[in-house]
Amino acid sequence: MIATISNSLLTGVPVLEKVIRTAAVYFALVLLLRFVGRRTLAQLNPFDLVVLLLLSNVVQNAIIGPDNSLIGGIIGAFTLVALNEVLVWASLRHKSVDRLLVGRGRPIITEGKVDERAIRRVGLDDEEVDDQIHMAGGGTTDDVEKMTLLPWGKFEVMLRHGAQGVTKADIERLDHKLSRIEAALRPRG
Repeated sequence: MIATISNSLLTGVPVLEKVIRTAAVYFALVLLLRFVGRRTLAQLNPFDLVVLLLLSNVVQNAIIGPDNSLIGGIIGAFTLVALNEVLVWASLRHKSVDRLLVGRGRPIITEGKVDERAIRRVGLDDEEVDDQIHMAGGGTTDDVEKMTLLPWGKFEVMLRHGAQGVTKADIERLDHKLSRIEAALRPRG
């Protein structure tokens, strides 16, 4: 029993190899998601979810190799977290790293004109675009000054002036004007 426990704690693969394998898989997945995962990250449909779940299982052996030890798993996990922290730090400090790893936003609508090619390229449909416009307070694509699909799947929608809904500042201005009107109408005495 003690031999079984000690064998499960020891790695069957050299530590450096495990770190290199983990790093290689991590960078491969980052690049894969960088180039094909923009819409996937925005809105997971059941097919996308299945692919992501199976992807983790597919790359598991590439990371740990034939090693199923506790220490081997800890080394792989530590390497993944450390690599992620280094890349996040580098992306925040250096715009060129950020552009390389994260990418840039992709304009979907400009001045009310829909870029159908861009929509097809990122795998969106008209309903998804309309939903984003409605969530931003617009009614149609004509209300949109610019709509961009950001690198990690979020949408940025800027509506044309006049197409925007009422803001808190608008309500405060009206409230202030009403207060002045009420004060002017109050009987003095």
